[in-house]
Amino acid sequence: MRKAAVLMVLLGDDAASSIYKHLPDKEVAELTREIAELDFVSPELASTVLEEFERLQLTQEYIALGGTEYASRLLVKAFGTEQAQHLLAEVERAVEARAGNLDSLQKADPQQLAKFIENEHPQTIALVVAHLETKHASALIEILSEKTRAEVVRRLAEMRQFSPEMANKVSTVLNKKLSSLGQQKQRGYAGFKAVADLLNRIEPAASKAILESIEQQDPKLAVAIRNLMFTFEDLLTVADASIRELLANVEKKTLALALKGASEPLRDRIFKCMSSRATQMLKEDMDVLGPVRAREVTHAQQELISVARNLEAAGKIVLKSDTDDEYLV
Repeated sequence: MRKAAVLMVLLGDDAASSIYKHLPDKEVAELTREIAELDFVSPELASTVLEEFERLQLTQEYIALGGTEYASRLLVKAFGTEQAQHLLAEVERAVEARAGNLDSLQKADPQQLAKFIENEHPQTIALVVAHLETKHASALIEILSEKTRAEVVRRLAEMRQFSPEMANKVSTVLNKKLSSLGQQKQRGYAGFKAVADLLNRIEPAASKAILESIEQQDPKLAVAIRNLMFTFEDLLTVADASIRELLANVEKKTLALALKGASEPLRDRIFKCMSSRATQMLKEDMDVLGPVRAREVTHAQQELISVARNLEAAGKIVLKSDTDDEYLV
């Protein structure tokens, strides 16, 4: 930790603050405390720390490029057998010490992450997406090319679990960002449900295109995903009591925006679950909005569905019944 503190001081404020963004909170606290306790960094200490950091950085790059054996050969040629073994051992200890820590990946900007993995194999990208929270995963999927994201979502849906070996492949691609995955135990991944949640969060047009592409290759898989998805228009099939509970928890402006892009049957369904006075006020709110951007309407509908899902998770409403009964409008 003392060496890390010295390195941060030597790198300067801009670089150090950028590095801070990718560190776990615990390490940030420890590192900050260590930096505060530094009195004086001698030229000799500065040189030693920078040289060691450069060699460790080089070691990680070699491992990412060709694995441990490849790295070992290059390091032996550059620094000799003893120093090569020391560098490899240091990197291995760092990986073990950070096992299970995915904070850096969660904090990664989706735009940058998409550029980093766009040209990788769809299975590799699916493994990366599987490690992200739904919000980050949906943002990443939307950025990928249409062809790539459909294949990634298909593989994501078929994924059941991933082993340390599979995770190691990801860590090779993402280098230090995912190096901590190498020693993780197998983790479950609920493919269909996770994909349904992910597709519910991205733009409807993109979601539709992805499902259509998957349907061409595997119709059954597409049906399985669709069965777990819930769209704004699916509110037509929700019971009156659940709709009323939902309306009580949604902001009026959000509801007015969402209904601007709703079908007539769905509007009537919503109005039916409201009092005459509330319906009149809502219609007036919609008129006052005037022309609105399609993006704003989509965002409002997604926000409303998010509230609905939270209420369902809390057991306050039911979005999909177990029967095949539907409301006829």
